Amino acid sequence: MDEVFVGSERLASGRLTRGQLRWNYAPLFPGVYAPKSTAASLRARTVGAWLWSGRDGIVAGRAAAAIHGAQWIRADTPIELIARRDRSPTGIIARNERIDSDEVMAVGGLLVTTPARTAADLARHLRRDEAVRHLDALAAATHLSADDALALLTRHPRARGLRRAPTAIGLMDPGGQSPKETWLRLLYCDAGFPRPTTQIPVTDGVYKAVLDMGWEDILVAADFDGSQHLTDRKRYVHDIGRNEMVARQGWFDLHVVAEHSRAYIVRRTADAFAQRGRPLRLRRRS
Repeated sequence: MDEVFVGSERLASGRLTRGQLRWNYAPLFPGVYAPKSTAASLRARTVGAWLWSGRDGIVAGRAAAAIHGAQWIRADTPIELIARRDRSPTGIIARNERIDSDEVMAVGGLLVTTPARTAADLARHLRRDEAVRHLDALAAATHLSADDALALLTRHPRARGLRRAPTAIGLMDPGGQSPKETWLRLLYCDAGFPRPTTQIPVTDGVYKAVLDMGWEDILVAADFDGSQHLTDRKRYVHDIGRNEMVARQGWFDLHVVAEHSRAYIVRRTADAFAQRGRPLRLRRRS
């Protein structure tokens, strides 16, 4: 935490002059400074927000999820705190909310919301798709269950965003291994497909593959292929053998890339269902 500090405290200690503060450090938040030489990491910004709170704020939301090991959280994400503050500066979202003592834990010198409370806050305060993306990553990192998060919601019947929270929590899946996989899963759910199972192992007894998501009863799957599948030659060659093995086991494995439109993905997958004898009546997008 030493790289982020309260400017007045460092000056009062004599460890820094005003000139050194001005030339070598930049304000991270009001009264809180960090070195100019490097871009502030999410961790540094989280510590800075905690210092700004007077060291009594509780790290919550996306910053808390990152502390618990969740991936895919940008360094410039607003730092959410549970703190008694009337106003918060740009880059900090301070909320004066009720929190019970068993919903807080100490991690790395900071007070942080527990995984269950973090999940409840994500589901209450973020739009559904963004909430589910972070909930997936949090569940993967902590083995949090939806039941744990839903049980915590019942403690706070007057909390803001309570009505929409169960929807996002109900869609949480630790098998969402990337934001794009979460996006694809939600696309299928919204279109009216049965909810897919995630991270499905397939083997021929010698080689093994794991499908991003699919429907095991009809052997239809979908994999989201990022750019590394084409730009990494070793990965590209591996994928050829992998995909052939999956097909030999009877799977119809659809490969989705960023350039595919929602309509194209839905149509291809619906066609695969129909070929398996399971035609679907899908929802029209409003």
